[in-house]
Amino acid sequence: MTSSRDAVSLPAPAKINLSLHVCGKRADGYHLLDSLVCFAGVADIVTARHANDLRLAISGPFADALSADEDNLVLKAARFLAARDERTPKAHLTLEKHLPVASGIGGGSSDAAATLIACGQLWNIDTASIPNTEIATALGADVPVCLARVPKRMTGIGEHLEPVPVLPPAWLVLVNPQRPLATKAVFNALKGRHSGPAPTLPSRFNDVRDLASYLAACTNDLAAPAAETLPDIGLVLTTVGGATGCLLARLSGSGPTCFGLFGTQAEAQNAAAAIAARQPVWWVVAAPILSNTVGPIVPR
Repeated sequence: MTSSRDAVSLPAPAKINLSLHVCGKRADGYHLLDSLVCFAGVADIVTARHANDLRLAISGPFADALSADEDNLVLKAARFLAARDERTPKAHLTLEKHLPVASGIGGGSSDAAATLIACGQLWNIDTASIPNTEIATALGADVPVCLARVPKRMTGIGEHLEPVPVLPPAWLVLVNPQRPLATKAVFNALKGRHSGPAPTLPSRFNDVRDLASYLAACTNDLAAPAAETLPDIGLVLTTVGGATGCLLARLSGSGPTCFGLFGTQAEAQNAAAAIAARQPVWWVVAAPILSNTVGPIVPR
């Protein structure tokens, strides 16, 4: 994060569901989840500057997929924080969009979380004191974990966060076929296929193969309904899983972004280059798992 008296700028990293178990559904329609979440070193950038009104400018490779209207999560987050503090929201916000939209890697939620942090710094508001349940209900179930910005076990509808063992050094190859897939459609196709809670986490992961072994005993319950809704996902998973050095291939969130888990930077970057050469329309990027800190954007 960079800051000055007049501006705060920080990354909004991609949120990756390394596992995602659906445990049930509440009467209000929210699904109960059990997910091991981490963050990858590829990110949007959110900047907040002092101003006399509230406005948002969007730039970056995926800017055209968004509009700065009332439903934009960045503006909603700023208005939410200002309303809690009983103030008029005043900030010029900039979103540099590097992550594909509606892709299962929490781009909008991470942007909202970064906005809360940035505006909190700008307006001297302690965002850490806001209950997770309130944030999840107002802005989305993934926003609390994106505020944490470190690996967590996420349960409930996303409001319960637990510490997890330190993740070993590892790299991800993120692949999105750049085809639209609505989260609501995936959950509608789930049709009660709930696996229940994830296996108990170990006390530690000795290395990336330990992590891969644990994840292999887990699942993403949304993978089957997502692939039924968008068959391209099957090809993505086969392609990523077949890459040299890939220890595990899985869908993230409700998709359509999939990830491959790799032990080294060289293996991940080589795999990403090979996949991008074969599928030039796909969004493909290699990025490290951020175990304990939020890192920089990976050049695209």
